Amino acid sequence: MVKWVLVLAGIVIIQRSAELWLAARNKRWVLAQGGVEFASGHYPLFILLHSGWLAGWVAEAAKQVSLPAIWPLWLLFFLAAQGLRYWCIFTLGRRWNTRILVIPGHPPVRQGPYRYLRHPNYLAVSVELACAPLIFGAWHTCLIASLLNAWLLFAVRIPAEERALNDIAK
Repeated sequence: MVKWVLVLAGIVIIQRSAELWLAARNKRWVLAQGGVEFASGHYPLFILLHSGWLAGWVAEAAKQVSLPAIWPLWLLFFLAAQGLRYWCIFTLGRRWNTRILVIPGHPPVRQGPYRYLRHPNYLAVSVELACAPLIFGAWHTCLIASLLNAWLLFAVRIPAEERALNDIAK
């Protein structure tokens, strides 16, 4: 079981590293287009949350002796979240980022998953934060990470993003 925990953790680390590289590249492009970054002060909290989440479910899962009976369901949800997240990334193109970056004069994207949901990427990440630990029976990590993520999203990130979009529209 530990082997599978480490395999998924390795995949997530590679994925996150590639996404941070892409976000840095996209940030340079957005700023070169006259874009502005908003509310960067909360960004380290997301880095801490995601690092703690990864370490938490790896440590908790390493103590389990077998996979839960419904692990395929959690894996299916996890994979669906990956699909949604990459749909978001491809839809936003160079405007996708892990930070709040807005280009004045460019309206919010309303294509792809954004024609159905205002913040589909946050839904994808929320599902991922819950399901990866549950694949291995790490429900403590699932609960703690999900609650912290919900608080960061609804109390901090989404309001900051909405303010940024409103400020640019003025």
